Amino acid sequence: MVGAVIDLFCGVGGLTHGLILEGFGVLAGIDNDPSCKYAYEQNNRTRFIEKSISEVDGRELNALYPNNQHKILVGCAPCQDFSQYTKKSRTGTKWQLLTEFSRLIREIEPDIISMENVPEVRTFNRGEVFNNFIQSLEQLGYHVSHSVVHCPDYGIPQQRDRLVLFAAKQGVIKIIPPTHTPENYRTVRDVIGSLPPITAGGHWEGDSMHAASRLEDINLRRIQHSVPGGTWADWPEELIAECHKKESGESYGSVYGRMEWDKVAPTITTQCNGYGNGRFGHPEQDRAISLREAALLQTFPRSYQFAPEGQLKFKTVSRQIGNAVPVALGRVIAKSIKRFLEGLHERQRVRIII
Repeated sequence: MVGAVIDLFCGVGGLTHGLILEGFGVLAGIDNDPSCKYAYEQNNRTRFIEKSISEVDGRELNALYPNNQHKILVGCAPCQDFSQYTKKSRTGTKWQLLTEFSRLIREIEPDIISMENVPEVRTFNRGEVFNNFIQSLEQLGYHVSHSVVHCPDYGIPQQRDRLVLFAAKQGVIKIIPPTHTPENYRTVRDVIGSLPPITAGGHWEGDSMHAASRLEDINLRRIQHSVPGGTWADWPEELIAECHKKESGESYGSVYGRMEWDKVAPTITTQCNGYGNGRFGHPEQDRAISLREAALLQTFPRSYQFAPEGQLKFKTVSRQIGNAVPVALGRVIAKSIKRFLEGLHERQRVRIII
């Protein structure tokens, strides 16, 4: 086991799963959303603690860590307050969870910390929240580094940019170099092209997650006139919504759109199962992408289960998938930490020999 990890704001376990795949032992995941418990424990075989971070005490987490392992704390504080998708309304209080993350770091003093979030976290409230977080780490003696990751550069098949922060007391952790270039980005076709065809409102008997939302008659007609990469401007006049005909609606070109087979997908959001919520139309079938397709584009394994058989709820699972850290990004974070630890151990070995 490379190190012992506790995952804050763990959700259904995207970050946890990436860490486990790279050999880290994850002691527990903490989240206040009870709907995530089944998927987290079922797929990761580790403990889910249903609790708000504000109610967690550092002493109870310290008690989970073994004495002979690097103590690692990771997490992705809910990003709705920071995200560009909600920038018109910044009245939320979820940003305060970053302060709670900072408090737990002070109480635990882990060897290594990693945080994943949207890039906009750096400029929220004129940068005050993020800068305070970094200053609190530096005051505790951590070396802090952070960078914005363009997810396709690491084999994640969607237009997603994420900020990844590392902190360690024994040196600077740098993110591993990109593994892909635009010439070999993983595309929608690479990831979901082999799944059996289904209809809107239908599902594949071999996988309850490969199910698509129903479409109202007008939306079925709209998607029948949609082309990959196109917009609602491709439709006949009678199908165009009144709000899109207004000047204010002209900028919403990606809603009611189809994905393109040979490009990366758009950012998978919590409403990714809805055709009208973004460019979430299947490239050729007349439907929105299925829950399984959304999960695959978030790089969850095809075997990942989100709900017990017969208890699948579209809205809940769609939210879980959209909120998750892509598993492949979890692996990038894990590999970066692993490379740092290997270098640290090598330097310690050399000093011992000398």
